[in-house]
Amino acid sequence: MRFLLLLFIVIPVIEITVLINVGQAIGAWYTVGLVLLSAFIGVNMLRYQGLSTLARAQERMNAGQVPGNEMVEGIVLAVGGALLLTPGFVTDVIGFFCLIPFTRQWLARQVMSRFTVVAMSHRQDNPDVGDSLHHRQYPPHHSDGGKPGDIIDGDFRRED
Repeated sequence: MRFLLLLFIVIPVIEITVLINVGQAIGAWYTVGLVLLSAFIGVNMLRYQGLSTLARAQERMNAGQVPGNEMVEGIVLAVGGALLLTPGFVTDVIGFFCLIPFTRQWLARQVMSRFTVVAMSHRQDNPDVGDSLHHRQYPPHHSDGGKPGDIIDGDFRRED
């Protein structure tokens, strides 16, 4: 708790100091322009990287796997986006590190190494309900017509 309080005091002081020094070196309006430019670039990077991570998560779900790594990367992306929208150069640098795929994946691995993910079924009184859903194998969906093994859902009626 004290760490967070210290963080919320130290980071703004560092940001103000850096903004003042940059403003004195290149001028106030150029400094404001750089802050706005970094936010614009960051939002566009966030959109691209977020869509890429979402696509990878969907691929894993379609393959019947839990997209745990992609979910953690999504959280890192959200934190990076928030840091990029916060005015200042120090938070922008940290935010860009959250958006770069190599550093984002490294951060996600660090976060995941500190937590244990446990998947549980939603069982109430009947233990067979959850197990039957988790052990059933579904064939992949094919949009290019039917292939052997596909399940086709439909209604029929018998005509004599």
